[in-house]
Amino acid sequence: MKLDPFYLIVDSAAWIERLAPLGVKLVQLRIKSMNETGLRAEIRKSKGLCAQHKCQLIVNDHWRLAIEEGCDFVHLGQEDLQTADLSRIRSAGVRLGLSTHDHLELETAMFADPDYVALGPIYPTILKKMKWAPQGLERISEWNRRVAPILLVAIGGLNPDRLNGVFEVGANSAAVVTDITLSSDPETRTREWIEKTDRWR
Repeated sequence: MKLDPFYLIVDSAAWIERLAPLGVKLVQLRIKSMNETGLRAEIRKSKGLCAQHKCQLIVNDHWRLAIEEGCDFVHLGQEDLQTADLSRIRSAGVRLGLSTHDHLELETAMFADPDYVALGPIYPTILKKMKWAPQGLERISEWNRRVAPILLVAIGGLNPDRLNGVFEVGANSAAVVTDITLSSDPETRTREWIEKTDRWR
């Protein structure tokens, strides 16, 4: 399996509709609070948009709905991993990405045999309050040694200027949220990310 080096994370199908036409090939739909009817509609719309633009959709957390809607990739945090039915996810042919922030979480993740492991935050992030200090590039290198050949996603505080460093120490993909969604010009920022990650494809 291969992951695109540019991994966009957004909280609505509207963002996918806006940015996927620019050449985004890997996107996570990450919605934290919405009723099931709304979630299903967002997942369904996102799936259609991603199919249209030949973009891989990853659904965060909501693995049951992802399976029901025919999605083929989910991402789980550590708390979700504890309650998820991994055998059902696997038997549905759904690939799995998992979040990690420390050695214990990495150990837990590796038991689940994921398709990729995400490490964060690499740099300080404003996305959410974190109890973990920034991991830095050295931790990416360590995680890469520990998880290979499983793919490694770096997340947290990334921007185009930091990408080469992240890939040079072993990340396979770089995930971004606020550097694009809070940008005054998300389209231009997305193009910058695509241009910067081109050499790592």
